[in-house]
Amino acid sequence: MAAVRRWSEGMSSDNIKGLVLAISSSLFIGASFIVKKKGLKKAGASGVRAGVGGYSYLLEPLWWIGMITMVVGEIANFAAYAFAPAILVTPLGALSIIISAVLAHIILREKLHTFGILGCALCVVGSTTIVLHAPQERQIESVTEVWDLATEPGFLFYTALVLTAVFILIFHFVPQYGQTHIMVYIGVCSLVGSISVMSVKALGIALKLTFSGMNQLLYPQTWAFTLVVASCVITQMNYLNKALDTFNTAVVSPIYYVMFTSLTILASVIMFKDWDRQTPTQIITEMCGFITILSGTFLLHKTKDMVDDYVQSGPSLTTSISMRSLKHEEEDGFDEGVPLKRQDTSRIP
Repeated sequence: MAAVRRWSEGMSSDNIKGLVLAISSSLFIGASFIVKKKGLKKAGASGVRAGVGGYSYLLEPLWWIGMITMVVGEIANFAAYAFAPAILVTPLGALSIIISAVLAHIILREKLHTFGILGCALCVVGSTTIVLHAPQERQIESVTEVWDLATEPGFLFYTALVLTAVFILIFHFVPQYGQTHIMVYIGVCSLVGSISVMSVKALGIALKLTFSGMNQLLYPQTWAFTLVVASCVITQMNYLNKALDTFNTAVVSPIYYVMFTSLTILASVIMFKDWDRQTPTQIITEMCGFITILSGTFLLHKTKDMVDDYVQSGPSLTTSISMRSLKHEEEDGFDEGVPLKRQDTSRIP
């Protein structure tokens, strides 16, 4: 308790606001994954699936409920970035994985194994470690300061690499491998997401300063960041829908979190130079916390959909996967889609 009290006393009010907003955001976003998934499944049963280019989900009310829930979460997330550094806000997305895993177990009947629960616990421990050692928010007085940071050679080089990778994925890999390799859709979402978070933070800072009496809407840089945010969010939403419709939610959520968080932290370190204000011990501790989160998400990924009979009777892994795939198809009347080619080839004709 003494350590927690010292931490809270040393944490700025802005960081605390960002922390509360980030936790609230994760709760809403975690629930939205499941609601949107139900809407996509319902829409796919009567129309063209999103995974093959369909947009029938736009007529499904359940999908819109999930979308509204996600928007609320994203608004809270947006506000969090205005108050706290990305290296604090982004890793707390691990909480959304826990919410998503629990609700997927209850609503979508995706099995949550005991080791999956351990994975959730590791996510919580890692997130707590990062929160306790996160840097203080950088004091910025104008959106032009953020623009100067965004146009430094280091971040311009990172942006060029991201855009090149995204174009290659969209125009070369998506048509050939989008339906069979989960990393294609999620790669696009994560790469674009790292740029969108930096722009969201810039826009959030501009709005925060505007509400405090320093109007930033007069600067063209504010509107430039707004345009980038809009473009990135539309792209992320499109390819995240494709990933959710094609692959298992239990796989999409943790992999997307890991890639998105890793790239966002990298982008923040390059642009806002978060680590310049920290000691080597703090940086190492943060990385240990992040590795703990990665361990939890991959453990959740590997074990969340396991059946208890596998532990007790020891059937082959491919047989268990095939039986689960068939069971989902028979009960839901909808092909869930699987991320690994090995699973497809082992499915009973």
